[in-house]
Amino acid sequence: QVQLVESGGGLVQPGGSLRLSCAASGFTFSSYAMSWYRQAPGKERELVATILNTGITTYADSVQGRFTMSRDNAKNTAYLQMNSLKPEDTAVYYCNRRWGPVVWGQGTQVTVSS
Repeated sequence: QVQLVESGGGLVQPGGSLRLSCAASGFTFSSYAMSWYRQAPGKERELVATILNTGITTYADSVQGRFTMSRDNAKNTAYLQMNSLKPEDTAVYYCNRRWGPVVWGQGTQVTVSS
C-alpha cells in the first residue's frame, strides 16, 4: 500500500526554522524523484522543491537560499529544512513523487506568525 506521511510542521515566528519529514512506503523510494509542495488558503498547490534520485535539488524562486531538501533512501524519508521563514510561507506542506504522483498524504501545517 502506497503511503506518504508528512510531519514536523508547527507554529514558528518569522525568521525561525522548521524541519519537515516525509515518510514513504509501498514503492521503491530510492528510484523516484521526490518533491515538496505547499498550499496556502485560497491558493493552488505549488511546487516548492524537488530532489532527484541522484540527489540533485531544485527550488522555487520564492524559497531558494532558505529551504534545503534532502533524502535518506535507507529510511525511505525525504526532508525539507526551512530557515528564515516568512509569513508568506504559511501553508499546508505535502510531499509526493515528482513524476507519477501517488495518493496525497494529509500534509503538515506550517504557520509563520508573530
